[in-house]
Amino acid sequence: MRLVRLLLPLLFFPLFVFAQQPEEKPIEVDINYFAGSIIRHNKDISHLITGHPNGFLMAFNRKTYGLKDWEALYNFPDWGVSFSYQDLKNPYLGDVYSLYGHYGFYFLNRRLLTRIGTGIGYATNPFDIETNIKNNAYGSTLMSSSFLMIQYRQRLSKHFSVQTGLTFLHNSNGNVKSPNTSTNTMSFSLGVLYQDQAIPKYNLRPEAKAYKEPIHFNIALSGGLNESDYVNLGQFPFAVASVFADKRINKKSTLIAGIEGFFSRFLKEEIEYVSIAFPGHDVSGGEDWKRVGAYIGHELHFGKMIIITHAGYYFYYPYDFEGRVYVRAGVKHYLSKRVFGSVAIKAHGAKAEAIEFGLGFRFNKL
Repeated sequence: MRLVRLLLPLLFFPLFVFAQQPEEKPIEVDINYFAGSIIRHNKDISHLITGHPNGFLMAFNRKTYGLKDWEALYNFPDWGVSFSYQDLKNPYLGDVYSLYGHYGFYFLNRRLLTRIGTGIGYATNPFDIETNIKNNAYGSTLMSSSFLMIQYRQRLSKHFSVQTGLTFLHNSNGNVKSPNTSTNTMSFSLGVLYQDQAIPKYNLRPEAKAYKEPIHFNIALSGGLNESDYVNLGQFPFAVASVFADKRINKKSTLIAGIEGFFSRFLKEEIEYVSIAFPGHDVSGGEDWKRVGAYIGHELHFGKMIIITHAGYYFYYPYDFEGRVYVRAGVKHYLSKRVFGSVAIKAHGAKAEAIEFGLGFRFNKL
């Protein structure tokens, strides 16, 4: 009995030690002041470029050190939430407040940071046909907002560092409501950051064997609301039906190719309007408002979260709207092994057409 009493503490000692060493969650907070200029990407916004916008961008970051496989693949990035305030130095544009989700990636011995974020912006003075007709950049109070930050970082002490670099900010409502010429601001930034604790030892997992998957078949349905560029024609629902194949080529990347049909009711209204209001545009009013396109794309994997980029071409294109070539960028997340949701912006060059909210299913291999 005495021997049992001596052995019991030894048996439970590993459990006790493990209980005292929970997963560490180092965090970092930084705030950056920025000042710059609105890029004149469209001649129609020239009257809105009257000063040098400034503001601040604040971020809360979770530091990674290899507890998940994908973290080591990307050199242990940060992830978190950001908040920005932009004074656009124009009475018609007003100010924009934005909330983002972001990822931060490191280079040059972790001294160079590239952070990318996307989220929702709030415009204080959007277009109004009676009170603010000159703001043709923001047609709605709520819109999508995104940023790209490139910063060089220098540590000052155990907890504090400084950083400086360039910040690019984009505001657009994705043509949910017209007008929507959007703004792009390029700025210089300077910031300070605080880190609450040292990063635990990086978990450098053994290099995995080459990874790939067979071709899989997918279907997806996306939709939302959007409006013609002609103001006050009204908001209408749209739907996109997609069929595509994907080929996972490694841990990071999947290549895809497919076809999709676009059913955009706003085009029906625009065709009718243009045929009456602009007889010289050679539009009869009877053109089909549906389109069919083929596309190729790439998916970049971060665990269950995926960044998607597509490039497509309409091969059925009865009405000319912004050209035959289109692009798409967004995020996809697997809700289960086969079911995924997505949010993406579809555009023609720098001109957004729609924000697409989608749901899809990935079948077993072909």
